[in-house]
Amino acid sequence: MFIKNSRLFEMARLGRFPRHWTYPTGVLVYAEIIPVIAAFCLFPLLLAATLSGAISVDNLLNPSADAGLSLELIVSFAPIFFLVWGWLWLFERRKPWTIGLEGKGWFYKYLRGLLFGLLLFGAVVGVLALLGGIKIETDPAIPTGGAALSGVVLVLTGWLVQGAAEETLTRGFVLPVIGVRWGAAIGILLSSVLFASLHLLNPGINPLAMLNLALFGVFAALYALSEGGLWGVFAIHSAWNWAQGNLFGLPVSGMATGKTLLNLQATGPTWLTGGSFGPEGGLAVTAVLIAASTVIVLVHFRQSPDSAEPLQPQSSPN
Repeated sequence: MFIKNSRLFEMARLGRFPRHWTYPTGVLVYAEIIPVIAAFCLFPLLLAATLSGAISVDNLLNPSADAGLSLELIVSFAPIFFLVWGWLWLFERRKPWTIGLEGKGWFYKYLRGLLFGLLLFGAVVGVLALLGGIKIETDPAIPTGGAALSGVVLVLTGWLVQGAAEETLTRGFVLPVIGVRWGAAIGILLSSVLFASLHLLNPGINPLAMLNLALFGVFAALYALSEGGLWGVFAIHSAWNWAQGNLFGLPVSGMATGKTLLNLQATGPTWLTGGSFGPEGGLAVTAVLIAASTVIVLVHFRQSPDSAEPLQPQSSPN
């Protein structure tokens, strides 16, 4: 089965990890506080950026300013990579690439993930449109289309870092470490619950949103285990958020996201559209994520345990 024999687990087994049963518990506790530690890096870095003139105070304080949003995403999520790598080096003597960053085929996997992420969220919008839960806004005060294109592209850089950082934490760190020690099913479950819990303080959060966030975690875990690495889910996560906020103009987990190519507005009941939290709080996303996860399992469940290539250590993408 592709889950049990995933290369993601093979790479985790390269570490000289502590055998004591408390180690996975320590990983979970550390994973919960990593975003808090990373957040403390935000203020001094943003202060340095404003003092150096790299970004204005007005842009920084304005949530619709694309430069400020992109910079905030980058500096608040980038430390996560180093906090994860530092733990693995200290306690397991593992190299950074062993979280699922083998170099072979990385560019193709990333491009495929970008396309899949765009199609996945496009399917959500399609479901909402078919059920009459969405309409196009025509507010002249909100730039869209070509007038917003530069800002939309700029914000993408922030989403690329944010998506990769969250996947590194949950699917590159927690999933394989827990999966190797307590079993794949427990690894998927706990990494997905962790991912959902990271959004507990987001505006507009509701029980269905928590369920959907956990379902996204299950889907991303299945995809990463199927592909044997993180490049694909890096791209899927980033493309999902970017499409949601900057292609279609919908809230991303309750947050505003700057300029958008289309200015869509959810008009149906909250149970379908997610209300102020955005589509991730509604049943349209539930249906799409369950369908996507089912497809991954159906496509790969016959994969032979012996079909994987021998693991070859690599220091960086090539």
